[in-house]
Amino acid sequence: MDPATLIGLGLAVGGILLAIILEGSSPMSVILIPAMTLVIVGTIGATLAGTRMADLPFVIQGTIKALTGKAVNPVKTIDTLVSLAETARREGLLALEDAAKDVDDEFLKDGLQSAIDGADPEDLREMLMAKIETKRATDKIAAAFYATAGGYAPTVGIIGTVVSLVHVLENLADPTKLGHMIAAALVATFWGLLTANIICLPFGARLKRLSETECAHMELIVEGLMAVQAGANPRLVGQRLRSLVPSTGKKEKEAA
Repeated sequence: MDPATLIGLGLAVGGILLAIILEGSSPMSVILIPAMTLVIVGTIGATLAGTRMADLPFVIQGTIKALTGKAVNPVKTIDTLVSLAETARREGLLALEDAAKDVDDEFLKDGLQSAIDGADPEDLREMLMAKIETKRATDKIAAAFYATAGGYAPTVGIIGTVVSLVHVLENLADPTKLGHMIAAALVATFWGLLTANIICLPFGARLKRLSETECAHMELIVEGLMAVQAGANPRLVGQRLRSLVPSTGKKEKEAA
């Protein structure tokens, strides 16, 4: 998992637990299975109602990516493209056949193979940009699912509170139990807000950010492939591609 995700979740959950303890309560006081079940199941159900079954595989993949995905490092890709540009300029595009087999990035490998096969530069650019747009649209499915769930969760939590308060009103004859029952009723709202703001919305934002960085990396590859296919000067190719990388990437390059 990306350190930022671990740190962020740790700070959020740790801050909530610390606040509960400082208030003199116990974290177990908010662990109520009925409230948690209502919020989680209700939120998932409401979100599913607004999507399609065909989207579920993308949501599952997005969930895994939100937990384990890391932003790609463009430095290695730039070095690979510069090396390919050197070979292409010195020996021609056909000399890249063997080099293409050692490329790990599938997007780069497919584009490079098309260039070697003699694809028209404009057609190749169009094809690669279409793949990027398709990926961007696919990535939005999981991000939108979590953003939508983040909107439903607090409302579902309020529904849980209302349901519990109805039970409270049924037991007004026993004042000794009212305090505990009202507190338990508010726990559903707590879990609705927590689910939305600690899980759903952050996951949606993370998936959106990962998609942005991955698509930017693919666009970098497109620029590099166009330069390789045109037989551009490798040094200029490297300078051009590094100018498209954020400053942190440049620092990584210098450190390497």
